Amino acid sequence: MARRSRAREVALQVLFQDDLNPSAGPARGDEFLRARLQGEELAEFARSLVAGVRRNQGELDALLSRTADNWSLERMAATDRNVLRLGAYEILYTTTPGRVAINEAVELAKRFGTAHSAQFVNGILDRFLEGHREK
Repeated sequence: MARRSRAREVALQVLFQDDLNPSAGPARGDEFLRARLQGEELAEFARSLVAGVRRNQGELDALLSRTADNWSLERMAATDRNVLRLGAYEILYTTTPGRVAINEAVELAKRFGTAHSAQFVNGILDRFLEGHREK
């Protein structure tokens, strides 16, 4: 597994934990990142993803809700919701090319989601990218 893909996987796990257990606090997520990732560069990349999603979650959720016709974020599986947040954050706020962000999100959905998660995530992020033009 590519190093950055591994960092995204760990970032997703922290975001999932935030979503289901918001009282745990950011320090717990940081401990998890340090324990799971070897090397400061990878940990820093994962940390930046987690911090970015946390900081922009309201905007990301609003944009994703508009993009996901007939699906509220609350109705989505927690895994799918957090994969979408991560993918949308990378599309909007990082130098990661939009198609790469989508492919990475789809791989996370395949690994952690249900049988339909990858297709669901791909469809929503494809539409999201179209609405926010690739950098």
